Amino acid sequence: MLEALKKNNAFQTRRGPVVLVIMDGVGIGKYKEGDAVLDSNTPFLHKMMSTLPMTTLKAHGTAVGLPSDADMGNSEVGHNAMGCGRVFEQGAKLVSAAIESGRMFQGETWKQLIKTAKKGGTLHFIGLFSDGNVHSHLNHLKGMLAQAKKEGVKKIRIHALLDGRDVPETSALDYIDPFEAFLNDFNTDGMDCRLASGGGRMVITMDRYNANWDMVRKGWATHVKGEGRFFKSAHEAVETLRRETGAIDQDLPPFVISEDGKSPVGPIVDGDAVVFYNFRGDRALEISKAFEADSLSEFDRGPKPDVFYAGMMEYDGDAHMPSRFLVNPPEIDKTLGEYLCATGITSLAISETQKYGHVTYFFNGNRTGKFDDKLETYIEIPSDIVPFEQRPWMQCALITDRVCQAIDNNEFQFIRLNFPNGDMVGHTGVYQAVQTSMAALDICLERIYNSVKNAGGVMLVTADHGNADDMFEHDKSGAVKMDKEGNPKRKTSHSLNPVPAILFDPEFKNDYDSSKLNEGLGISSIASTCMVLLGLVPPADYDKPVINVR
Repeated sequence: MLEALKKNNAFQTRRGPVVLVIMDGVGIGKYKEGDAVLDSNTPFLHKMMSTLPMTTLKAHGTAVGLPSDADMGNSEVGHNAMGCGRVFEQGAKLVSAAIESGRMFQGETWKQLIKTAKKGGTLHFIGLFSDGNVHSHLNHLKGMLAQAKKEGVKKIRIHALLDGRDVPETSALDYIDPFEAFLNDFNTDGMDCRLASGGGRMVITMDRYNANWDMVRKGWATHVKGEGRFFKSAHEAVETLRRETGAIDQDLPPFVISEDGKSPVGPIVDGDAVVFYNFRGDRALEISKAFEADSLSEFDRGPKPDVFYAGMMEYDGDAHMPSRFLVNPPEIDKTLGEYLCATGITSLAISETQKYGHVTYFFNGNRTGKFDDKLETYIEIPSDIVPFEQRPWMQCALITDRVCQAIDNNEFQFIRLNFPNGDMVGHTGVYQAVQTSMAALDICLERIYNSVKNAGGVMLVTADHGNADDMFEHDKSGAVKMDKEGNPKRKTSHSLNPVPAILFDPEFKNDYDSSKLNEGLGISSIASTCMVLLGLVPPADYDKPVINVR
């Protein structure tokens, strides 16, 4: 257990709690066109931004531990940074380094994968098929394919989860076609490497937080059993399914590749080796459980094939899931939550299912469970299992009900909450739905503001990354790109924009300079800021807070 934080005698704690509001996917837009944060019925948010102390924080690239500033931030690394108060090298960077140095291929897990495949089994790779670098990167897959061939593996099958969420919404063929060309050159000297199955990431396999296990069931049927609609190629599958459904990539139905129209080219059977090559953990845990659990109650797997399964990383360090993995995850310690428990601070963490794990697991440094059952309360509001554009308000009102109750009744000293609206609805690309989601969030912000005001607390409003602030694709000049029908091209991925940090301190006691918050910081500064607002001295190795105590 960590030592308790020292009290900061220069800061007088307020009557009420410190409330950290994380508006997931709500950044400060670079362009007026496509900025649904500004172009929505959000008068209260605009009022806060124009009248309260505010600064902007970096929420992408190296500021959150990603390889370069060309890499968009995401909810996983964003909550890691906010919760641990420092910047750790994250999955994308760690995996790239492990492949480039060859360290991955020296590990026992890789050696066993190769040994299994060379005994006569097939080596399978399942993962997000893009270079979005949020859950995966195709260069990682290619690096492993090259090494497997070098070590004598002859049969490889790839199960492609189509993205259209961290990359342009209908870009699947921009990845599939060049990859097929790559395979034509790759398949020499007896190598047999093919795409075997696929489907949209929001339809199969990549569920998270136990929100919709039917996605995993569909993925299991597609990848493992080879059951589903047959196509001769992934290109044909995407073109046909897109024409028939009108869906963007992330929502395309599953497909199976069959050369003869009778049998799949790559089902997963006894004696095979399987790698789930996503490095991010939240959408990798359920499929990993399906491969590893002796018994599974969530769906009927049928006979579970006897395979050697490995994840790209250990997705859950507490549950040790999966049991075998290729790259060690970042070792994050001394988080805000752990320090507050050591200091005896009571806290509440709350969101709906879609972001519950972010405000708990990721915020706590990829740690499952609580640090102290007596001091911490976690509340999950169940999410709707419907397309987010059909319920763009999501569960923000229910989250707000419970938060306001906790503030009004003085139940906790620290409250952190996540509103998923800007991110989850932003990923749909449906502009009107995003506007509705932002309007709903705005009402909730005002309710929490009023509760904080009445309780004499402090409210810190920020975000983990941008999304709703950048809903259209722009060219290098800043002009909006248009589709064939003359409409703005929709952008469904996160933005590279900074995020706000807005401070509401209704019982301000002149113990810091409220006229100017610190600039040029990243969202890792949120942890130390919360500590300061709680009247505590942050650890020396934490990043600088946005306020300076006098």
